[in-house]
Amino acid sequence: MLSDQKKLSEAINQIMPFGKYAGRKLLQLPEPYLVWFNGKGFPEGKLGQQLALMYEVKLNGLEEMLQPLLKR
Repeated sequence: MLSDQKKLSEAINQIMPFGKYAGRKLLQLPEPYLVWFNGKGFPEGKLGQQLALMYEVKLNGLEEMLQPLLKR
């Protein structure tokens, strides 16, 4: 359970390293951007997994609940 919480916290606070929204935390990416990735395919590796997780978070309306986990 703690491992899942750690992965979620890491994904939420991961900085988008490229593209139009470079520099934003993954939780702060707009939903249409994540929907686009879902249609085109997420990148390989950890970042792709984190983006897919953020897609699921937004799809299920969990973004507000996770806002307190954002680190400043």
